[in-house]
Amino acid sequence: MSIERIDPELCNGCGICVDSCLMDVIRMDKESKKAIIQYPEECMLCGWCIVDCPENAIYVSPDKYSPLIVSWG
Repeated sequence: MSIERIDPELCNGCGICVDSCLMDVIRMDKESKKAIIQYPEECMLCGWCIVDCPENAIYVSPDKYSPLIVSWG
């Protein structure tokens, strides 16, 4: 399971999603200067990249996404 895609038409290349990705799944493409999904198998669907993207360029299908639940003991 992973994020489905990053829309290159909407991505402004700001890199906020790269910084917010806890698993380093998202990287910046050197040629296009846009965010790309580099390691989809590492995605834990935490949703931080989706929340932080100012252009709403990151997509996950609703049936795949569920917020990360952290137990505090």
